[in-house]
Amino acid sequence: MVKEKSWLPIYLALGFIWGCSFIFIKLGLEFLTPQGVAFGRCALGSITLLIILKVRKISLPSGTKTWFYLWIVSLLLNVIPGVLFAFAEQRVTSILAGIINACTPLASVIVTLIAFRDQKPKAYQLLGLVIGGLGVATVLGVWRGIGSNSGVGVIALLAAVTCYGLSFPIIRKYLTPLKLRSESLAAGQVTSGAITLLPFFLINGIAKDQYRVGPVLGMLALGIFGSGIAYIWNFRIVELAGGFIASSVTYLTPVVAVIVGAIFLGEKVWWFEPLGGLVVLFGAAISQGRFNRLLKIESKA
Repeated sequence: MVKEKSWLPIYLALGFIWGCSFIFIKLGLEFLTPQGVAFGRCALGSITLLIILKVRKISLPSGTKTWFYLWIVSLLLNVIPGVLFAFAEQRVTSILAGIINACTPLASVIVTLIAFRDQKPKAYQLLGLVIGGLGVATVLGVWRGIGSNSGVGVIALLAAVTCYGLSFPIIRKYLTPLKLRSESLAAGQVTSGAITLLPFFLINGIAKDQYRVGPVLGMLALGIFGSGIAYIWNFRIVELAGGFIASSVTYLTPVVAVIVGAIFLGEKVWWFEPLGGLVVLFGAAISQGRFNRLLKIESKA
């Protein structure tokens, strides 16, 4: 059994770094298109990870099948969500993006139930999904319409989160059993994403030829930390604690996103956004069986 202290520090650090990612995306959009933001973070992350591999004398993964799975994971964790989150943040606040990102554990549960048909849905999983759905509705303030937040932006956020949910079972089933170093897997994944996004960046990556210090530094932080070092920690958490625990790092990201967005971007926080976020997190926790004893729900099929 893995001791909590072996993964908890990097779990907390990952939540903080990814929680700040939403403000970095917003800053990057001052001079980059959504494709440019997605490529920039992947390219910077790739360079960072390849340097780490060189210093630690770790080889990149080998084998066509392994690279194929890494490419699939890069599509689900870097390429598609990278573009969708940046696209959405042209239309919604970074705070809302961070809160919607908290739906990742719920998406992971849904994907697991669909992908592994031999696992029958358990009562606590279904209950958690229902509560989580109510939380999403609360975050969006459905009783008042979507308001100032674009419906297209919200759909893009939910699609991105679904991609995240798809990635964890794939990592757990196809990559974790290979027993490769976390650094090697992360470098392969992010480099695959950068190569995939390169043509899109060359076609339409720059929005404005204006490069202020703040946005540039934001993109550097987003790439080096959010898409570089953070992915080593992500693979390590999946390895040590499992996909559900890894996906639950989004319990922390909305808290960080709300605080950072309000302080540094001056974004308004509607009362129902953090409330809905808490309901989403509660539903996610229930769906992962964290309150089975308290709720007296049977966890066995």
